[in-house]
Amino acid sequence: MIINDFHVHSSFSGDCHVKMEEMIEYAINKKLENLCFTEHHDQDLADSDISFLLNFQAYYDTFQKLKDKYSDKINLLLGIELGIQPQLYSELSKITRNHPYDFILCSSHVSNGIDPYNLEYFHGKTKEVAYTQYFETILECAKNYTDYDVYGHLDYVIRYYPHGDKHYKYQDYQDILDEILSTIINAGKGIEINTAGFKYNLGDSHPSTEVIKRYRELGGEIITVGSDAHQPHQLCNYFDLANNILLASGFKYYSIFKQRKPEFIKL
Repeated sequence: MIINDFHVHSSFSGDCHVKMEEMIEYAINKKLENLCFTEHHDQDLADSDISFLLNFQAYYDTFQKLKDKYSDKINLLLGIELGIQPQLYSELSKITRNHPYDFILCSSHVSNGIDPYNLEYFHGKTKEVAYTQYFETILECAKNYTDYDVYGHLDYVIRYYPHGDKHYKYQDYQDILDEILSTIINAGKGIEINTAGFKYNLGDSHPSTEVIKRYRELGGEIITVGSDAHQPHQLCNYFDLANNILLASGFKYYSIFKQRKPEFIKL
């Protein structure tokens, strides 16, 4: 049973309105052992009407207060989800050093200047072109930025494909996906199994089970489990399915992070 959630948001993220303490109390009721907040920080989101700029000091101060308050009931960990874009590499590296984060989750929410959440991203593109361009963005970032621990939801783009079947086959993108996974592995970084894919009715995790299996085949060892929760009831959602996917993919352990160092937990 997986009782550690390493992708969680609260009202410090622009797309969440639930107070951090409410998330913590729900996690305690669910008997979680470790809960890692990964609040959004996304700069240069020109096409968004929501601000994803994190108030770092307020987040840190609130986290520390609640960590102390609940220290006898749950282990709280300080994380951040950095929205990565090529022009931000230097700025993001400064952010990773401004507080003692336990975990840095790096995610691509923007490709070619547009978040796929904005359906304009798909305008005039086939599904294959839209997905390939997104994967190319991840590859560019993975090759040139390494100040992170885990790369988040590697196939985020598929959530928002607007023209019918959102699914893809690993084989159709094998060359670029293998290069992404090998680049992440060779840099000593990891990926996550993000169970929000089930929440979005995709019938699979982010990334897909096929990609997770391939990651393991290529030698990937570091993999965290995150619900991408924005509501308390979403904490640890579908972790039973994540456990089964990991075992079927050849994993015997999954990872958590403390002070930017991975620890391996037996499945």
